[in-house]
Amino acid sequence: MKESRKTISGVNAGSMADIAFLLLIFFLVTTTFPEDQGIESLMPRPCPEEEDCTAELHEKNIYTIKLNRNNELMANNELINVDELREDIKAFVDNNGDETCTYCHGEKDLKLSDNPKKAVIAIHTDREAMYDNYIEIQNELVGAYYELREELCKMKFNKNVDQLTEEEILILQESYPFRITEADLN
Repeated sequence: MKESRKTISGVNAGSMADIAFLLLIFFLVTTTFPEDQGIESLMPRPCPEEEDCTAELHEKNIYTIKLNRNNELMANNELINVDELREDIKAFVDNNGDETCTYCHGEKDLKLSDNPKKAVIAIHTDREAMYDNYIEIQNELVGAYYELREELCKMKFNKNVDQLTEEEILILQESYPFRITEADLN
């Protein structure tokens, strides 16, 4: 017998939904999502019992950095460029104004900090400031402290930073403590 030309052959699509569902499950299970990158920061440690952490800070021991909505940078109420920030911070922290720091190389300027353990960096940013500028400030700040600690490392231990023991790293961190406070300008 002759076959009818009206017969349409088709593909059985009954299991297509099952295959699509299995593929969806496969991709959900095997896909990895990268972790968000951000600024690594540690919360401050609680105040040790033997120290008085309620003492007021003298104005000269606070280095104020302000980033406004126009992305203008002010340090201690003077308009500066980001390139100048690292050296200014190093001079402020390493000043040795009260002459109690035996490892400081500062100029003993009476307008700058008493010593590295009393120096505080206060960062005030406007909410409308660009995030890239804020990151640049953070990089300069970390770079200034790294350079101060590196100089002390060479002077005190006669080693490179990457050769230090945990105990020596703690000594450097205590010598130049990273004391920062942050706030919004708004």
